[in-house]
Amino acid sequence: MSQAFDVVVIGGGPGGYIAAIRAAQLGFKVACIDEWKNAAGGPAPGGTCTNIGCIPSKALLQSSEHFDHANHHFADHGISATNVKIDIARMIGRKDTVVKQNNDGILYLFKKNKVSFFHGRGSFVKASEAGYEIQVSGATEELVTGQQIIVATGSNARALPGVPFDEETVLSNDGALRIGAVPKKLVLIGSGVIGLEMGSVWRRLGSDVTILEGLPTFLGAVDEQIAKEAKKAFDKQGLKIELGVKVGEVKTGKKGVSVAYTNAKGEAQSLDADKLIVSIGRVPNTIGLNAEAVGLQLDERGAIVVDAECRTSLKGVWAVGDVVRGPMLAHKAEEEGVAVAERIAGQHGHVNFNTIPWVIYTSPEIAWVGETEQQLKARGAAYKAGTFPFLANGRARALGDTTGMVKFLADAVTDEILGVHIVGPMASELIAEAVVAMEFKASAEDIARICHAHPSLSEATKEAALAVDKRTLNF
Repeated sequence: MSQAFDVVVIGGGPGGYIAAIRAAQLGFKVACIDEWKNAAGGPAPGGTCTNIGCIPSKALLQSSEHFDHANHHFADHGISATNVKIDIARMIGRKDTVVKQNNDGILYLFKKNKVSFFHGRGSFVKASEAGYEIQVSGATEELVTGQQIIVATGSNARALPGVPFDEETVLSNDGALRIGAVPKKLVLIGSGVIGLEMGSVWRRLGSDVTILEGLPTFLGAVDEQIAKEAKKAFDKQGLKIELGVKVGEVKTGKKGVSVAYTNAKGEAQSLDADKLIVSIGRVPNTIGLNAEAVGLQLDERGAIVVDAECRTSLKGVWAVGDVVRGPMLAHKAEEEGVAVAERIAGQHGHVNFNTIPWVIYTSPEIAWVGETEQQLKARGAAYKAGTFPFLANGRARALGDTTGMVKFLADAVTDEILGVHIVGPMASELIAEAVVAMEFKASAEDIARICHAHPSLSEATKEAALAVDKRTLNF
């Protein structure tokens, strides 16, 4: 006998659990199915983001940043710290505690909002008059029926062809977060978000880190001026990044891993390392969903085909987050989850892809929203640009971190903000003002006229807006 629900959400990551909570708030009887397990085998909702992505990586970045400051920057503040050591087991333990706090928080939110939680893998069985039957395979087998189904099954790390993850020597983001000792030499393939963040963690802790990137440009999706500024900072830190490489044979053994590759000059090279982290993107996760049982359409990448409002090829079935088109970002998944719940309720949920912020949590942080300068040039847009360096910002000087800048791009005629790009301290927090401004179709002049607290890093945002019309006050 199956349990009947108005809405069944398959997947408890950022898109799934948020969709379930919003649907419950709107008065629906809701179930959420998620199979993630903690070390004890218990439920661990939150998906990749909470368990092996956003949250644990930020915990390790914070720990490694403290260690780096103690070793290299405390002296500037008159603080003496000698023989500073890192306890990797304790650092990993703290990371695990942070993850569990988030897992438990989601379970509490389910209880608070009267969302029925099922621990196991959800898969389609068949369509029926009551909706869709979903099998839950876990410690116990259960059957649930939902009139409306939201698929939010996320994504998996993409492996190198012929080189599977063993999570001991060849690591995905999962294994990269569980390394038990600082590797003397670490190689990463891919200089995207995961590669740069994990490379930064282990470099700060003492690893000799080399990142191999197949593309000829660094951070091609980032504004070129910002990417160049970031690259200079990473080079100065000792993070070795090779661009335009072609990875060849990868051999693993008792002593580690050997990576053969051809560099940008066409020269054959080889690197030996203790660990290899592969971060070459992610693939939609539809494994075990049994999409074929109900005729759910997938594309050539394995992603669920949806329209602009996240409707699938089946009536009453929706999909959100990494398993559909668009950027694989936790906050994008959350916004889609809310929008779909509201659409089911007959409301007009909305997601604006043009104002989704992007962040790389390295030091310096990199954050942006809207179009890059190269995108504006490519479409022939008439625009104005303004930049302001953190070197001229009083709060940045006091922090001891003056790396980077804020950059504004605005329409040459209307002055509407088209993009904001930041590399520097707390860029992840500063970008929020730009997102709000762009949502309200603000002009650069609007930001330039708003009073910003002094001294604050946000003043660099105001000054960059002023720079659009070449009237900065502090540079």
